[in-house]
Amino acid sequence: MWVERRGTGPEVLLIAGLGDPAEVWQFQLEALADRYRLTAFDNRGAGRTPLPTEPFTVATMADDAAALLRALEIPTAHVAGFSGGSTIAQELALRHPELIRSLVLDSTWARPDAYFRATLTFWRWLAGAAPSERAFLEAFYLWIYTPRAHADGTVEKITEEVLAFPHKPSTEAIQRSIDAFLAHDTAGRLAHITAPTLVLAGGLDMVAPPRYGRIVADSIPHARFEVLPEEAHQPFQEAPDLFNAQVDTFWRQVDARD
Repeated sequence: MWVERRGTGPEVLLIAGLGDPAEVWQFQLEALADRYRLTAFDNRGAGRTPLPTEPFTVATMADDAAALLRALEIPTAHVAGFSGGSTIAQELALRHPELIRSLVLDSTWARPDAYFRATLTFWRWLAGAAPSERAFLEAFYLWIYTPRAHADGTVEKITEEVLAFPHKPSTEAIQRSIDAFLAHDTAGRLAHITAPTLVLAGGLDMVAPPRYGRIVADSIPHARFEVLPEEAHQPFQEAPDLFNAQVDTFWRQVDARD
């Protein structure tokens, strides 16, 4: 597994979403390194971590994250997961609770409903059917970023950066990851999570709208739920100052209670 570590302070593990490498967390790795020891990594088939031949599930990827924490000799960590990474974080907290200091679940869901399944199934088709990488990204990003990000050039900049990145996921890796996320279902188990939890949702998120995050937050004992009304699926990229302030406040509160 490819791993990037920065900073000093309480341990933080960042878990990326579909096809994203560790670099997707650049605004957190840069801005929070003065207060935290941050670890980001490439999931199976993303970035520089190879795609295995054997089948895998969200639970498998959660075990990967647990093995990484143990290999780095991190006894507990604040864990932040985004989108598909948030489902991995849920399973990590359920399967390896002793490793979790707190949870941040951004753009999350407990179980795919019909709308969500249709969206991911379309993405799975799009990954193989799009005539080019650029065409795939331009279509895919319609779901991911706010209208303002399309208008102000942010999406164009991100598209060019992704196209220039030398370690893009294969079509097979995207499709197999989507299959894992489609099978994710913690709806009946979230009540067993004991770690302090913050659930964040973007008010403009078309993929994982706030109603999905509300279900997750209501299912986890004492979880906090906050909606960022002007944000979409990736607030940690589009509004990093806002996102960073939210998680920093939460982590400080958790640490102060210990």
